[in-house]
Amino acid sequence: MSRQDKFTPDATHKVKIEPDLPETGAPDAGSPKSGGAAKRRILLGAAGVLALAAAGYQGHEYWTTGRFMVETDDAYVQAGITEISPRIQGYVAEAPVRENAHVKKGEVILRLEDGDYRNALETAKSRVVTMADTLARIDAQIAAARAAVTQAGAQKDAAEAALRIAQRTADRMQQLADGNVVSQAALDSAAEGLDTARARLTEAQAGVASAEANVAVLQAQRAEAAGQKRELELAADQAQRNLDKTVLRAPADGILANTAFELGDLVSPGARLAALVPDGSLYVEANYKETELAEIAPGASVNVTIDAIPGRTFHGVVASTAPATGSVFSLLPADNATGNFTKIVQRVPVRIDLTDADAAEGRLRAGLSAVVSVDTRAVPEAPIRTAAAGN
Repeated sequence: MSRQDKFTPDATHKVKIEPDLPETGAPDAGSPKSGGAAKRRILLGAAGVLALAAAGYQGHEYWTTGRFMVETDDAYVQAGITEISPRIQGYVAEAPVRENAHVKKGEVILRLEDGDYRNALETAKSRVVTMADTLARIDAQIAAARAAVTQAGAQKDAAEAALRIAQRTADRMQQLADGNVVSQAALDSAAEGLDTARARLTEAQAGVASAEANVAVLQAQRAEAAGQKRELELAADQAQRNLDKTVLRAPADGILANTAFELGDLVSPGARLAALVPDGSLYVEANYKETELAEIAPGASVNVTIDAIPGRTFHGVVASTAPATGSVFSLLPADNATGNFTKIVQRVPVRIDLTDADAAEGRLRAGLSAVVSVDTRAVPEAPIRTAAAGN
């Protein structure tokens, strides 16, 4: 029965009639609202299942891998950068390689003007040739002096033979004179001949000594000239080296960067003109807290992510650990022995070598920020002792 009209006690009031309303209850199964609720329940259930699956996966990853990983975001890509500097002074005449270009080992990076160095080389070479001619002349003089020694020796032999003849003649005349066979004049003549033969022998001996001394002098002169020739050869070699130094070549395959020269610039020895990042020299330096070092050992596998290359994970191994904290190598190390002390956890650089074959594909750059995770499951059971650690 529908709701009846309500009457107020006062008959004079107007009658208020309320319309019939449908009774509240469960919606029809075929209505749109019932279908939406069912879909929501299904979606919520699926989301719950996915959340549980994700939580289970994350829990499994943490239990099997994550709890063994030591991570830090205080890490950066480093490289063994080679500075390109001239060893002589000169003006830049040619720069065939542009900045940030890849170069091969031995490729010309720049050339200096070489006119003065070429002249110095030619002068040094001409001096070497002149000294070689001087040595040839001295050798000829030595040969002549040795011939003079031979000649003087022959004259000495002749003088000795003449002396022997004169001695025999004088002895015979003395015997004859004792027997009054020859006159005193003949004896005197024989004695004079003996004295003359002795004098000529002495002269011949002096000639031999003089000739031999001349040979010794010439040999000393030759040794001196040979030393001067060697000095001149070294000077020519240095002039050649200086000429070669006018061409700066790449010491290794890599990328040329940070150039600081222009054509016509006057450069001095030791000035930094460019930097070369050799291929394959990239590595990662991670600064770990001192409280985490006990879990890190050389050879441990590492995962590296680069901020500039999202979605890519590089792999590497722990190569070595620095022998001191970063603060020790700073320009002004902290002195904790003065004033109030506040303990600060120090960080130690850990070098990580990348093992990916395509790590040097050209996208990595020195100085890029990185996040490093070291797998501590590779830590040896026994600690590694060093010579400084003792027994």
